[in-house]
Amino acid sequence: MAEIVKPNPQSDSSKKQQVEEMFDNISGNYDFLNHFLSLGIDYSWRKKVRKVIQKTGAKYLLDVATGTADLAIELSKLPNLKMIGIDISRGMLDKGDIKLEKLKLTDRIQLQQADSENLPFQNEEFDAITVSFGVRNFENLQKGMTEMGRVLKKGGCLVVLEFSKPTNPVFGALYWFYFKYILPPLGKLVSKDATAYTYLPQSVAAFPEGQEFVKVAKASGFENVKYRGLTFGVCTLYECYK
Repeated sequence: MAEIVKPNPQSDSSKKQQVEEMFDNISGNYDFLNHFLSLGIDYSWRKKVRKVIQKTGAKYLLDVATGTADLAIELSKLPNLKMIGIDISRGMLDKGDIKLEKLKLTDRIQLQQADSENLPFQNEEFDAITVSFGVRNFENLQKGMTEMGRVLKKGGCLVVLEFSKPTNPVFGALYWFYFKYILPPLGKLVSKDATAYTYLPQSVAAFPEGQEFVKVAKASGFENVKYRGLTFGVCTLYECYK
């Protein structure tokens, strides 16, 4: 079983509670930090998710751990696609709602607070599901994966975008130096949260990626799972078909 990494190991509260509080704390600066600290590469990653969803022909999609709705907004470029975005953090959703109002997307994207491991939806309700940098924050990964499988239609696709560990030794060394020594102090300076950007590299290091994630997906009811690394393996895009 994968190690449970919490934002604040000194706290007795659950990972779920800590993740909710952490994202509430950083919600005000999250978008800026997300784009700045990823050097803007996150835009291209979301476009790749859109291309996968476009191929599925999905009309009704659930975006889990939607945050401030960046991925849902990218997916809105697909005509006739309606979405529900859920997140555990009310602070992140409030920021997302403001963005959707400005972009006049409230008729196509609805945001609501919900727990990814206890989804408030019927069986086989959605054509497709996406999770962008969210499964790493699940308290119980297999439970969350099983829940997403439950609300996904037979033949539907779950697309997961998640950080991973680069395999190239030279690039990997630079990556971990940035992740461990540059990103945390920068994140703390801007977000005023001491744990969020220390938790990030720790959670990436502990996450069961690649074939280990495939095993979890198949144990959760997904039959066909494939994946590919993006940007020298900084993140991985998984396609899980039910």
